[in-house]
Amino acid sequence: MASVSVYNMEGKEVGTIELNDAVFGVEVNEHLVHMAVVNQLANKRQGTQKAKTRSEVSGGGRKPWRQKGTGHARQGSTRAPQWTGGGVVFAPTPRDYSFKMNKKEKRAALKSALTSRVQENKLIVLEDLKFDAIKTKAMQNVLDGLKVSKALVVTKDNDTNVVLSARNIPDVQTALPSTINVYDILKYNTVVLTKAAVEAIEEVYA
Repeated sequence: MASVSVYNMEGKEVGTIELNDAVFGVEVNEHLVHMAVVNQLANKRQGTQKAKTRSEVSGGGRKPWRQKGTGHARQGSTRAPQWTGGGVVFAPTPRDYSFKMNKKEKRAALKSALTSRVQENKLIVLEDLKFDAIKTKAMQNVLDGLKVSKALVVTKDNDTNVVLSARNIPDVQTALPSTINVYDILKYNTVVLTKAAVEAIEEVYA
């Protein structure tokens, strides 16, 4: 089992915690991680882009000039792609970009992402994270104490004070064990978890 340090809100080491190898010590499957990221980004796409082909542009039914004898190149319609105001060749049409991944693939990808963060020493465990009031400065002080900037902060419960204190800090996002995903884990330089969040993740994914 991997052992990582546990820090308090002042950034001081107060102990260690053993991470479950079934979640934080698996063999990293880069293919599944890549697939999970592509899946998430693809599922976000609206797919509403549309342009008209030559058959959909209004007008252009009459041949602009006779076939021969004008000195011009032969033309059949003023709505052909080479004309201004003409249709678009292979025009994009609305489509659904989303695709599905199996549950086992999603879990394996998430475990791989978490394991990669442990291997790169980019996973920090906090003893606890609680604020008496909504204070952006208080959250910033915690991050400064841990010497992290671009971070994904994962707490077990949806603590309003923590969420709202982190909301105005650029490159910082909060999440719950049930809402973490591969894209966010890889997007942020550091993953900061509370001890309770670690236990909750291990309980669900182990």
